[in-house]
Amino acid sequence: MTPCPVETTLQLISSRWKVLIIRDLLEGTKRFGELRKSIGPVTQKVLTANLRAMEEDGLLTRKVYAEVPPRVEYTLTELGYSLHPILASMSRWGKAYQQMDIHQAR
Repeated sequence: MTPCPVETTLQLISSRWKVLIIRDLLEGTKRFGELRKSIGPVTQKVLTANLRAMEEDGLLTRKVYAEVPPRVEYTLTELGYSLHPILASMSRWGKAYQQMDIHQAR
């Protein structure tokens, strides 16, 4: 792990997909299909890889139900929920940027 706290955070949420997964799970537990539909143009393979990495990092939990067909649900851990202020700040900044005339900002 790097000694830089900013770099540590970026390593944990570095992919576009991870940030969107967190955004969606902040609303509550979701199934794989719900996440895939909500996130957009992500392949099953990429979404699965990101979910597994986030589980390994302690950001979410995965619960498998012994049903046919199998049902899998994902929920943020307390550590995952602690990223809420970061995503809220990113959302506010993104909205401000969308409304800005970037030619005037230079």
